[in-house]
Amino acid sequence: MKNNAINTIHNLIDYQITNLLSSEVKLKNSLQKWVGDANSIQLKTILQKYIEFVDEHIKSIGDFIIDEQISSVSVSDPSMGAFINQTDEYLSYCTNADIKDACLLACIQNINHYKISIYGTATAFANLLELGKYATIFHEAEINEKHIDDRLSQLAKYEINVKAKSPIALPK
Repeated sequence: MKNNAINTIHNLIDYQITNLLSSEVKLKNSLQKWVGDANSIQLKTILQKYIEFVDEHIKSIGDFIIDEQISSVSVSDPSMGAFINQTDEYLSYCTNADIKDACLLACIQNINHYKISIYGTATAFANLLELGKYATIFHEAEINEKHIDDRLSQLAKYEINVKAKSPIALPK
């Protein structure tokens, strides 16, 4: 943004999207680590797909920032940082691989739901401002997030949470 004032919807979407860029970069770095933390092959596969989506989102947001001539992109989203820190903290307490997968999946869905909301709002603002190209791009990102959410929900219901319900305890 040319200055830090948010006094129009255009300023608001610009600020929101620069926050989102920071969020996506932080998330990508964490997802790469969390793939290694996951025990389930299916969970690892979904997380890898999610990383691909996040890469697409980062590129699209970068294009938006260039097209909008937003000069200040040093904005950091504290909400995403909190989600990531909470996930890392929860995972540090998990001593069983099945429980860790359930925990990781639940935490990623929390992040995912947050991003669905942000991309939905960005889509609405872009439509309002007649930024059709970006309204479409943000809507596609929202659809990507919903796709990951659906895959995670199915995996939780049919594998991860079932295994976590009765984890196998290994003798010490």
